[in-house]
Amino acid sequence: MDTVRVRNLELGTGIPAICIPNIGKSREEILSLTRQYKEMHMDLMEWRADWFEDVESIDNVTKVLTDIREILGNTPLLFTFRTKKEGGVCGLNTDSYISLNKAVASTGTADLIDVELFTGDQDAADLISFIHRHNTKVVASNHDFEKTPAKSDIIYRLRKMQDMGADIPKIAVMPRNKKDLLTLLAATEEMTADYADRPIITMAMAGLGSISRISCEIFGSCMTFGCGEAPSAPGQIGAEELYNILQSIHRILL
Repeated sequence: MDTVRVRNLELGTGIPAICIPNIGKSREEILSLTRQYKEMHMDLMEWRADWFEDVESIDNVTKVLTDIREILGNTPLLFTFRTKKEGGVCGLNTDSYISLNKAVASTGTADLIDVELFTGDQDAADLISFIHRHNTKVVASNHDFEKTPAKSDIIYRLRKMQDMGADIPKIAVMPRNKKDLLTLLAATEEMTADYADRPIITMAMAGLGSISRISCEIFGSCMTFGCGEAPSAPGQIGAEELYNILQSIHRILL
């Protein structure tokens, strides 16, 4: 399996990377959190722009991106606008969603951009291609807040993202019971062992799903999301606690 390098971070080898989502609402809050998170055990930061109070202004989004980039320095940045249908807080129609992500790619300030798989096959494929032409990597994603799909369906979605050219396929699911958690972990292991030629990210959400956030090195997920000030999804563990757990598991696996 090939790894993916983003600035000084190599994804797909060793201890999984810790990504802290920034869900600040105002420019001032976003930048304050960025400064705070940079001092924590964070390998990369995700800006969840759907929380930004002025996200419908592309000009203001790109200005905040420039400020974030200056603070982060060489720390990688993942730009994400999460749509409402996949758990986000702000609604944009498909055309606006595509325009926003293209504008961000054009600035060159984000190292990775999240593209939702179910944007539509052609729209998602075209957006991935556009982002790549601007020398930015793509995390293709799918989030199911209602259930855990069958193992075959999880693998199908991850393979589809890979076939569409995403640098890192990602899926997050909601477990209703312990069997659902095992389904997600088994799908992760099988995808990594049999189909993936690049790093993948998987997780189960809520308290039960927290097991998937700490066992990612064992089953094959290259990244896990830990919260700083506040979680962006149910089940996120504090980044500092997560760091210590991942370090302990890695030592045990050696």
